[in-house]
Amino acid sequence: MATREIKLGRLTLQPDRQLLADGAPVPLTRKPLQILTALANARGALVTKDELLDAVWPSQLVEEAALQVHIVALRKALGAEAELLKTVHGFGYRLDVPGLAATSHTNGSVASGSQPSIAVLPLRLLGGEAKHALIAEALPHELISELSRLHWLFVIARASSFQFRDAEPDIAGVGATLGVKYCLSGTLEPSDNRLAITVDLVDTRTLGVIWGDRFLAPIEAIHETRSRIVASIISALEFHIPVYEAHAATTKSTEDLDAWGLYHLALQRVFRSTAQDNAAACDLFEQAAARDPSFARAHAGLSFTHFQNAFMRYVPNAENEKLAARRHADRAVELDAADPFANLVLGRAHWLTGKIWQSLPWIDRALTLNPNYAQASYAHALTDSILCEGAEGQRHADRAMALSPIDPMNYAMMGSRALSHAVRGEHAEAADWAERAARAPNSHVLIAMISVLCHALAGRDAAARRWAGAVRAGSPAISVQDFFRAFPFERADIRRTFTRALMNYGF
Repeated sequence: MATREIKLGRLTLQPDRQLLADGAPVPLTRKPLQILTALANARGALVTKDELLDAVWPSQLVEEAALQVHIVALRKALGAEAELLKTVHGFGYRLDVPGLAATSHTNGSVASGSQPSIAVLPLRLLGGEAKHALIAEALPHELISELSRLHWLFVIARASSFQFRDAEPDIAGVGATLGVKYCLSGTLEPSDNRLAITVDLVDTRTLGVIWGDRFLAPIEAIHETRSRIVASIISALEFHIPVYEAHAATTKSTEDLDAWGLYHLALQRVFRSTAQDNAAACDLFEQAAARDPSFARAHAGLSFTHFQNAFMRYVPNAENEKLAARRHADRAVELDAADPFANLVLGRAHWLTGKIWQSLPWIDRALTLNPNYAQASYAHALTDSILCEGAEGQRHADRAMALSPIDPMNYAMMGSRALSHAVRGEHAEAADWAERAARAPNSHVLIAMISVLCHALAGRDAAARRWAGAVRAGSPAISVQDFFRAFPFERADIRRTFTRALMNYGF
């Protein structure tokens, strides 16, 4: 529910309370006021007649004619500003108010004009039978439900997006009518005993295709494979939309960016595993939080950067960074307790206390809120491995890499997989995964140290020496104590084994 006053030309709406003209109340009964509030909360997007009926008359069967009566009353009360209330014939209504999207906030998260927003259309059926038509709607419906878990993405409800069933949808028209930046559409084509599903993510403003993919599934097993297809699409959108948003933000000066733009610009720097990039990301997150103090994800990003400062020893005073990581994580959860990123960083903040098991409830909560959250699966994998639960660590690491195969933290996912083998005594497998992790983009000195450890345990002396040299070249003073400060393994026998292996190579 919006909490701020909303300017409608010369009028001011206090949502669900009253409409003012030059500070004086405008005579308006409750139902038209509820309709106006629902339209204002949609931030310029289309609100269908059914959605308005549900909002104003919940759990009641009301004829559409009743809605029309109150729309007429609302237009009369708006007076000269009635032109702001647009009828989208055959669909519903929307408010056309410049700047409205930048001033309405919901649930402690930014709902700004630059917040990513998406409409998922029903799949277009190319041939096939009635049973295939059901699949063409069931899959996008499931995608809408899963995407709605992502608090950084505004998702148009099925009732609105499923109005667009044209053989060749007008993507620009979808964007204008629903007020969205992105549109996901595609086709479903039965062929022999298989279904071919093709999807495209398109920028509704430029009509440029940002991402696309094609999935094949046996017809008789479509319900078994549907969850895999949905997870793959969700993971791809989680990667490609932020990358696209960050690229767009680089074309503007920071003075011209709002909180969402600054946030996405920070994301572009935060995963690069250098002190300089982490500091730059921290500065951008701080600017985002300053421009909108209620933006939960800006505080989550600040927690992430302060965690990195403490974990990687980017700054001399790690204790202050630990406190800052926890403080901002607490604030992010306070602002939006249902945001998976906020819960994840609160879990990560517990890593810094040495009581790593205390992180699991928060990481589990992040995965409950979004089961397709690759970074939460990775965090679970590392936590499991440090707790010497190697089998669970392997399962979560595999899940993370399957969900996001080109993730900027893929090196960490593979490093966690290496440690999950190491704690189980599977040294050859550990060394193989550690080698891949240390060679991956964005890898850092602690990952190289994992490679030293795993190669040493596997008896691969030459590889262990090679990575030990790389570690000392990047961080001459690093020690076995620094390794265990980052990875406080639970079992004493594991610590003794790992200590001996690392000390044999000068740590």
